Amino acid sequence: MAAWNAFFRNEDEDGAQEEGEQPEGDYKVLGRDGLVFLVDASKEMFIKGEDGEPSNFDMTMQVVRSVYTRKIISSPRDLMALVFYSTKQSKDPTNSFKHVYVYHSLSEPGAKRVQEVDALRGENGARIAAETMGSGETSLSDALWCCANLYRDCKLRLGHKRLLIFTCRDQPHGGDSAKDRQARTQASDLKETGVFVDLMHLMKPGGFDVSNFYCDVISPPEDESELGLQMEPCTKLEDLQKRVRAKERKKRTMARLNLCLGEGINVAVGMYTTAVTVRKSAPVRLYRESNEPVRSKTRTFHTQTGSLLLPSEIKKAQVYGKKQIVMEKDEVDSIKKFDDPGLFLIGFKPMESLKLHHHIRPSVFLYPEEGEVKGSSCLFSALMTKCIERNVFTLCRCISRRNYPPRFVALVAQKEEVDDGKVQITPPGFNVIFLPYADDVRSLDPPQLPCASPVQVDKMKEIVSKLRFKYRAEAFENPVIQQHYRNLEALALDMMAPDDMEDLIMPKVDQIDRRLGPLVQDFKDLVYPADYNPDSKPAAKRKTADTGGTTQKKPKVEVTEDELRVSIQKGTLGKMTVAVLKEACKQFGIRTTGTKKQELIDALTAQLDS
Repeated sequence: MAAWNAFFRNEDEDGAQEEGEQPEGDYKVLGRDGLVFLVDASKEMFIKGEDGEPSNFDMTMQVVRSVYTRKIISSPRDLMALVFYSTKQSKDPTNSFKHVYVYHSLSEPGAKRVQEVDALRGENGARIAAETMGSGETSLSDALWCCANLYRDCKLRLGHKRLLIFTCRDQPHGGDSAKDRQARTQASDLKETGVFVDLMHLMKPGGFDVSNFYCDVISPPEDESELGLQMEPCTKLEDLQKRVRAKERKKRTMARLNLCLGEGINVAVGMYTTAVTVRKSAPVRLYRESNEPVRSKTRTFHTQTGSLLLPSEIKKAQVYGKKQIVMEKDEVDSIKKFDDPGLFLIGFKPMESLKLHHHIRPSVFLYPEEGEVKGSSCLFSALMTKCIERNVFTLCRCISRRNYPPRFVALVAQKEEVDDGKVQITPPGFNVIFLPYADDVRSLDPPQLPCASPVQVDKMKEIVSKLRFKYRAEAFENPVIQQHYRNLEALALDMMAPDDMEDLIMPKVDQIDRRLGPLVQDFKDLVYPADYNPDSKPAAKRKTADTGGTTQKKPKVEVTEDELRVSIQKGTLGKMTVAVLKEACKQFGIRTTGTKKQELIDALTAQLDS
């Protein structure tokens, strides 16, 4: 644990991340993800469900397609493969395995692969699958061996390897003990090479008993945060998609730190990002003659001689008091470093002390790392339990990475929650709330507005109570992002038009009207005058006679010289508005070439310090 920060890059000042942005993953995990779908193509998989529900094979193809499209958007460099077993036809790179059909080899997903998976969906897809592959004998050992060869023949470095088995048969070999033993041996060999084998079992008549065979084949959870084997099979497409999404990628830590509770008492913890703002992918620049990607390079030249400057010839400077302070890169790094990365306990405070306005950036999640320091899970759990019992949060100083500035954080304990199917909804741990410094808090002068009467307030309370609903972030998708990728998908897949998209953030006016009924009109009668019409244009301002027939202008805000000097000494000149700074420059006869706030501050500082 002592040398963990050797894996983290030394961020330069120019390339440092904006505060509030979360760094990407754990640098210990290098390489790409390699995900293989191993799908049962036996006749049982093509049996349709009751009441017109899709077959298990059709559900699996829908899930494979959704993972393909997600990977294309979020992780286009990851590798994926699609392999069928229990087929009549055989196809693999070495032509060595019977009843195994490699539909897609291990490589990056693309538009063509999405189209090929689309061709296997629905009734027409079942017919194509029967003509192309058919259904035959089962040899799970050969299928696992074929998947092992796909990983072995991959020339790229894989940081995480996972194999997902989709089947509705709990005894794939019909009780053949020899084939069962061979499959268990091959699965053990796969796990020894670092491949995690998971089961996505589907519903079949009579139920699915995992203990018959597959409990000896699948891999145990990688850590305590990993979703373990679910005993109940998937009956709906939504359940299957939820389980696959939990397994399709490796959970990577944002940072691994020591939580210091006192002298010699350290708990190893990992920081996880639970929510990240989704942005459109950056456009790729292409050479217009050949459409090949181009790379840009930056060079620094001397302004007078025009000679190329090496990184060792470049220094950095900061102007302070009209004097240029020049520093070497090592000096800049030493100034930026406050302490080694870690969390340091300061104390405990009641939850009432934590206010909503203290939330200044997205929180992260803290979970123990038992593999780094033994006993971390036990001590972490005890701390979390006591914080929940006493309704307090833990106040800490946090340095998440090397050369990052320290922040005060509140560790808010969170209980574990599971649904009716014993699937974890909320994990146990601490939410890390980043707290503001005194410099981050602004003093505002809100405008004086007329206060509402108690009757108006009570009527608005009724409206609010009628419109309340339970908010779930997963129920709302960003319409701009969704429309953007639907358009790209339509172009890539040669679709006539993009799929229709429902804007989920648009208010449901009809439902709101039904809930409120006459409350809206009652509120309007209480607040607005009788002749008020919101659709009419506002009346033009009349010219007042006492001001010479002209409208009144806002009074100019004048700042005295003494006030400016005090602001310069305290460093609070930046809190003044641009309009006030411009008026101050006119007052002292200062000519400014620009209108930016920093230029006005520099001009006033130079005038008053001289």
